[in-house]
Amino acid sequence: MAAAVLEKNGKILLARRKAGDALAGKWEFPGGKLEPGETPRECLRRELAEEFGIDSEIGEFVCASEFEYGHTHIELLAYRVSHVGGEFVLNDHSEIKWVSPAELLAYDLSSADIPVARRLAEPGAMP
Repeated sequence: MAAAVLEKNGKILLARRKAGDALAGKWEFPGGKLEPGETPRECLRRELAEEFGIDSEIGEFVCASEFEYGHTHIELLAYRVSHVGGEFVLNDHSEIKWVSPAELLAYDLSSADIPVARRLAEPGAMP
C-alpha cells in the first residue's frame, strides 16, 4: 500500500474514512492498494485522482510502516506529495483537514499511519 504525505503551507493532509468503510471514522494519510504492475508512485497518483479528483506530483520516500490488521498484513510506503492541479472533491472520505506535523498524533489515526505520523512529527522531518 502507498500513502501520500500531501504538504501545503507547512501542513499535511489527513483524510477521515467515511461510514461503512473498514476503519470508518479513522484518520489516515490518503492512498491505497497497488494494482498489479503498478509502482507505489503510480498508485498514489491514481489513488489521489480517484479519491479527490486532483493531479499530484510524487516526491521522495518518507518511510515504511508495517501493521497486522486481523488476518491482513499491511506494508505502508509513505511518499511526499505535491498538489499540482484540480479542486478537492471527497469521493472516498467524509472529511479532510490540513494539520501541522505536531498535531498529527492528536488525531485518531489508522494504526498503520501512526509510525508515519511519528516520523513526520520529529524535529527536522519537514522541510
